[in-house]
Amino acid sequence: MMRTSDSFFALAARARATDIDRYLCALFAPRPARSALFALILFNGEIARVREMVSEPMLGQIRLQWWRETIEKIYAGQTRRHEVTEPLIEAIRTHDLTRGYFDRLIDAREQDLNDAPPKTLAALETYAEESAAPLVSLALESVGVDASEFSDLARHSGIAWALTGQIRAVPHLSIQGRSMLPRNTMCEGGDMAAVITEILDTSRYHVDRARQLRKGLPIAAKRATLQVVLADAYLRRLAANGCDPYHMRAGIGPLHRQLLLIRAAFLGLA
Repeated sequence: MMRTSDSFFALAARARATDIDRYLCALFAPRPARSALFALILFNGEIARVREMVSEPMLGQIRLQWWRETIEKIYAGQTRRHEVTEPLIEAIRTHDLTRGYFDRLIDAREQDLNDAPPKTLAALETYAEESAAPLVSLALESVGVDASEFSDLARHSGIAWALTGQIRAVPHLSIQGRSMLPRNTMCEGGDMAAVITEILDTSRYHVDRARQLRKGLPIAAKRATLQVVLADAYLRRLAANGCDPYHMRAGIGPLHRQLLLIRAAFLGLA
């Protein structure tokens, strides 16, 4: 099991390579929770990249089904050999993580296999919730918080992060000939800037709600939802650059991100 310092640092390095933003947020969690958070990052990375790994939807369905069965086996006390399952098993057993959150994450990724974008902004919001909020709930459980008491926080945090991510992913998806911009808005003649502005405004609403809900929470719960801080920063940067995800200054450098998280985690300024 992942208990030696070498194993921990190897796990951390893999999590960093998989999702640097979530990795940076996890560094501020209590030390006993970090291995679990890194394992969750790896699991999420595995199911999130299924679409890019397969040449046709059926192969993606097979891969997602493999993960469904793997989660089922883990909760039945069995094991399945895979580089992600060992730390994931330890995370689940150490922190008594709720299986339903894993099932929701896997189910949400089925939509990735359909290259047609969501029909409406509401549909995109639903996808954002299902593909991200359960991961926030698992992070809360990993730091010892009863996630069922903070479902609204998980929902708003997850939607804010996922919608912000969809805006930032526009250039990457366009290279693949894909889009997650709502079909009805695009078909009604809305230009990309207007559509992205609408998504940005919706994400901003969820960021603001999450920030309100974070007030007065235990420190562990606040640190498990630090992605709200980064979502806020990304939205501000996008807005300052014309809501253009292609703009060379639409991103935020790693050092700036770390400073934002330090400020939020230790000074409570978030």
